Amino acid sequence: MNLPVFGLDEITRAVDPAAVLDAVRQTLIAHTHGRTTVPPPMHLEFADADGDSHVKAGYIHGAKDFTVKVASSFYRNPAIGLPSNQGLVCVFDARTGQARAVLDDGGMLTGWRTAAAGALVTDALAGSGVESVGVIGTGQQAELQIAWLAKLRTLPEVRVTGRTEARAADLCERLARHGIPARPAPLAETAGSSVVITATAATAPVLAAEQVSAGAHITAIGADMPHKNELPPELFRRAALIVTDDHRQCLEHGDLAHAVRAGTVEDSSDISIGRVLEDPAAWLTSGISIADLTGIGALDAAVAAVVVDALLG
Repeated sequence: MNLPVFGLDEITRAVDPAAVLDAVRQTLIAHTHGRTTVPPPMHLEFADADGDSHVKAGYIHGAKDFTVKVASSFYRNPAIGLPSNQGLVCVFDARTGQARAVLDDGGMLTGWRTAAAGALVTDALAGSGVESVGVIGTGQQAELQIAWLAKLRTLPEVRVTGRTEARAADLCERLARHGIPARPAPLAETAGSSVVITATAATAPVLAAEQVSAGAHITAIGADMPHKNELPPELFRRAALIVTDDHRQCLEHGDLAHAVRAGTVEDSSDISIGRVLEDPAAWLTSGISIADLTGIGALDAAVAAVVVDALLG
């Protein structure tokens, strides 16, 4: 039998965002309780091309399938007419090891699972009194974080800060196509929002700790390799609550790692996102909360399962 290969158009038509959100929620909870297998990720860096690539695998105990995923970001690609993100997901039968399908998604499944995880934890910890949402970053993931959060709650004013005002304006136009009003804003204003989402490939903090308002929630999703860093270590000292998608991984690759190395927090200062999603009301705080997401392979398996079930039955 020929191995089926599905392209992005087929995948997009098959995907139900509500099913993705539910699968990501359940998998984050399963991961908290040790019901997943997630080996350490592999990373490749291509300094001359300003690119990086990740290889992640994952299995949810009891599931029909497991996955191995390659996702890459080459940040100069738009200048030559190519998308920054590339990749594919290989799906294997967990009972026989046989390959079931290749999802030639161009990295979009990674984008969706990251956006879903970010949206879920942001919605859980932002509370009901959100007056503004700020996003630092203007790429695909910045757009997806806001668009998927809007699937879970009505958004107030969205403020966007990018490397240039033109890039920020471009993201605002893309968000408008989702029906989400947004405007470019200076960094201090965006960083002072009730909710702040950082979605960059930065290697140094993109905001200052003192710019973050008391009681704000921050979701940081860009630090997925050891050299990347979006949040200043001093911000973790101010936090009343720190949550991570994977404790071990965040101590190696996330913004939490930089804070621990700087001595601003202990290496046991975080709780898992799964615990928050089980009972969000129990974890709401009047202080600053931080969610540090590095991306776990079990989420790739969860989203791939949604797609493959829709495509193959």
